[in-house]
Amino acid sequence: MEIIGKAVRIYETGGPKVLKYEDVSFDRPKKDQVRLKHHAIGLNFIDINMRNGAYNLKAFSPDAQAPYILGMEASGEIESIGEDVVDFKVGDRVTHCMNLGAYSEIMNIAADRLILLPSDISYEIAAASTLQGLTAHYLVNALWKVKKSHNVLIHSAAGGVGLLLCQWAKYIGANVIGVVSTEEKSDYAKKFGCDHTIISSKENFVERVKALTGGRGVDVIYDAVGKDTFLDGVACLAPRGRLVSYGVSSGPIESFNINLLRPLSASVACGGLLTFTKDSTERSKNASELHELIAKGILKVEINQRYHLNEVDKAHTELSGRMTSGSSIILP
Repeated sequence: MEIIGKAVRIYETGGPKVLKYEDVSFDRPKKDQVRLKHHAIGLNFIDINMRNGAYNLKAFSPDAQAPYILGMEASGEIESIGEDVVDFKVGDRVTHCMNLGAYSEIMNIAADRLILLPSDISYEIAAASTLQGLTAHYLVNALWKVKKSHNVLIHSAAGGVGLLLCQWAKYIGANVIGVVSTEEKSDYAKKFGCDHTIISSKENFVERVKALTGGRGVDVIYDAVGKDTFLDGVACLAPRGRLVSYGVSSGPIESFNINLLRPLSASVACGGLLTFTKDSTERSKNASELHELIAKGILKVEINQRYHLNEVDKAHTELSGRMTSGSSIILP
């Protein structure tokens, strides 16, 4: 049976003004799908990159057609299921990420894209931590295995992923250096595991990193900024260090001379959560590890901004303007 629900769509790429809050018609779920009633929706920088055209939506959802419902993360309750769905039932609490179409009150989604939500993880915490938490998981476990005593540098340390990385690296036993934009964010990041902070608007980034590490540099850099920080990051790597680029909030990284890495036997890795969520077994395992750390209080998820679905333009403006801290969610 067809149902009408509110959603945020774009008919063209551009600034926040292209976001349209409107009624959308949803068909009944296909045989391998479920229909979710969303209780909370994640807000992430990937949404902004999709809205402004920096990312190709087709690369993430080849079958999607314009106008596109944006959003890549949400949590909710299963309202109905397709005839072939056997692993989930009506009433199950679930979360999901890297699935285009989350900016909506309801959503039809393939059942094999869902993660069952433990009873001790709320809908809001799930929406604030599924995409960002699974991102932090692969960054500290797969693209670079953080070890005790490593010097770890984290850009945007007061943001959602940044705070999770700070806590996770500190839990492992690393020396954590966070890069932030203001004094207030410096104080905030230190509450979540940062041993040292660098205020990018006031300090020479390269000189400060060298001073904090006795001239050696850092073993790994987690960089979601991109263009504005990449080359300075290369200059801060320790011997055999690695720069992990997993976002481009300041713009695409320009070409660079790879020979800059050679004297240090250093390397660059590019991260993308999509490749770590395709396999349902791997995704569920990683989510279980994430949820366990949250439930134990080892990883704290602090939601500092809540927006209604009809305020997504404001949410995008504040996130891209670095006016937020911690995690942000959208309420349908």
